[in-house]
Amino acid sequence: MRLKKLLTLSVTAGILAASGPVWSQTPADAPYAPAPAESPTAMPPPAEGPAQGPAAAESTASTGIGSDIKAYFTAPLHWDENDWLWFGGALAAIGAAHHYDTDVRKHFTQNLAPGQSLASDDVKDAIPTAAVFLATFGYANLVGSSDGRSEAWAMLEAAGLSGVSAYALKYALGREGPDQTSNPNEWLKGSGGSFPSFHSTAAFAVGTVLAESGNDDYRWLRRLLGYGLGVATSYERLKHNQHWLSDTVAGAALGTASARFTMNRTYATGTDSNIALVPVEGGAMLTYRITLP
Repeated sequence: MRLKKLLTLSVTAGILAASGPVWSQTPADAPYAPAPAESPTAMPPPAEGPAQGPAAAESTASTGIGSDIKAYFTAPLHWDENDWLWFGGALAAIGAAHHYDTDVRKHFTQNLAPGQSLASDDVKDAIPTAAVFLATFGYANLVGSSDGRSEAWAMLEAAGLSGVSAYALKYALGREGPDQTSNPNEWLKGSGGSFPSFHSTAAFAVGTVLAESGNDDYRWLRRLLGYGLGVATSYERLKHNQHWLSDTVAGAALGTASARFTMNRTYATGTDSNIALVPVEGGAMLTYRITLP
C-alpha cells in the first residue's frame, strides 16, 4: 500500500494540469492596448480592474514556487475521473514497456563479452537537456524577452519538481538496473535506483515545455526538438544499459505530466477577464482583458 501511494503521488503528479488547456499566450501577446498617456481624450481605465486589498493579497499568495510545490504534491487529492484515466493510461504504458524490458536489454548487450559492461555516460547523457535550458535562458536574456525567461523558468521548475519525484521513487522502489541484473523484476533492493530514469524525466520535462510553449509560428519545429530531446535521451540510457525500457517510459510520463502542470501554473489565466470599451484618441476600442498570474 505504501508503494502504491508513492507511485500515485510521484509518477503522475501534474496530470491534472495535462488534461486541461495549456496557454501559450503570454501577457505580452494580449490584445489590450491602452490609450496613450498624452492623449487629451484619454479617460480612466474601466472600473473592472484587478482586485485590490485582501482579495489581491490572497491572489498573490496563491502564486510562486512555494504554492506550486504544494499544488504539485497534493494534485492527486483533487483529481477527477478524467485525471484518473490519464493516470491509468500512464500505468498501462509502463506495464506494456515492462513486458519488453528483457528483450530491449538483450538487443543492446548481445555483443558484449562475458563480464564486459558499458560505460554509464551519465554526464554526457545529461548535456543535451542542460544545453536546451541554458540556450533558452541565455537567448531570452540576450534579447530581453520576458516570455523567454518565463519559458526558461517553467523548464527549470518542471525539471526540479519531476526530479524530486523521480529520486523519491528511486529510493522507495529500489529497482536494480540492467547493468546490475538480467532480471527486470528485482525491486526493493538497497543498491537499486533504476526506476524511473532521472535523465528521461528531466529531458521530457524540459522538452515538453519547449514543445508546447511560445506561439504557434514554429510549433512543428518546437515539438520536433522538444519531444525529440526526450526520446533521444531515453534511447541513450537504454543504449548505455543504464535503464530498463519501463524506467524510461515512467520517466517520460512523469516529466511530461510535470511540465504540463508547470505550464498551467505559469500561463493559465485567472478568473478576472472581461470585455471593455476603452476610449482612445479619435474614438474607442473594444478590448478583451485577461489577468495572468
